[in-house]
Amino acid sequence: MSLPALRALRRTFPGAKISILAKPWVAELYGREPFCDDLIPYTAADPPAKWAAARALCSREFDCAILLQNAFEAAAVTFAARIPERIGYARDGRGFLLTRSVPVPRLGEIPPHERFYYLELLRRAGIIDSFREDDAIRLDGAAAAKQAGIERLRALGWQQPVIGLSPGAAYGSAKRWLPERFAEAANRVAAELGAAVVIFGSKDERELCARVASAIAAPVKNFAGETPLGEFIELAAGCDVYLTNDSGAMHIASALGVPTVAIFGATNDATTGPTGCLARVVREPVECSPCLKRECPIDHRCMTRVTAEKVARVALELLK
Repeated sequence: MSLPALRALRRTFPGAKISILAKPWVAELYGREPFCDDLIPYTAADPPAKWAAARALCSREFDCAILLQNAFEAAAVTFAARIPERIGYARDGRGFLLTRSVPVPRLGEIPPHERFYYLELLRRAGIIDSFREDDAIRLDGAAAAKQAGIERLRALGWQQPVIGLSPGAAYGSAKRWLPERFAEAANRVAAELGAAVVIFGSKDERELCARVASAIAAPVKNFAGETPLGEFIELAAGCDVYLTNDSGAMHIASALGVPTVAIFGATNDATTGPTGCLARVVREPVECSPCLKRECPIDHRCMTRVTAEKVARVALELLK
């Protein structure tokens, strides 16, 4: 969601050195992008570690810190680092720690998708004049990642098209489509394309992904728990189409320009959906969706009404 704002920042300050302070598990997403000159892993978990991190930032003598994160901690660390200009939204009681405390947009003031929340921070701070509402979220390193991913997949012995699957979702089970339907949809698409299937997930989702893999008739590889973020980005970029729940994997596949079919139910695709002409959202309208709940308290109808046949059809139409 922050990528368009960071790209806009680079366009505004083409000669500046831009450092990204990020937690290690997500750092590789930023490290290969042209807006990032320097990547600083943030691992501080307790007050002494946070103070040490602030001292380390102070030694770098930054001119400005732009806080895309809403947390009080982000403002406290940059304040302790004595960075002279600190820009962020007035959230979490941290306004007194900022030199430019930006009012939070009210409902309806900006387009609903969350990427505009970060772009609006830059606009309200006077860093950019405006932003385009039709800009999709894209990774500039997509072409290089795709080539690396194709080479990785060829090393597995696969020359045929490859379908990517992400049947998990970290937020909760309400976001997860039925595993057996992921397998059925993948089988339909694989049969049509003569494709292989690769499955991705966290180490906690390995059993879930194994259940899906066991029902795949095509050549299949379960990568759950095996791929650090950088490797996942490359493998996902090498896929010909990607079937996924609303998840981090969905955002990355879409940002790579991979044709992406996302199944939505409990969450709102208008605010957190994939972007661009190569993404499609499949959802069935039900009276209780989007509820934004982690677990469904009734019968999960928003997901059980989505058929494998429909998801496969949308994927094949997208590939045309």
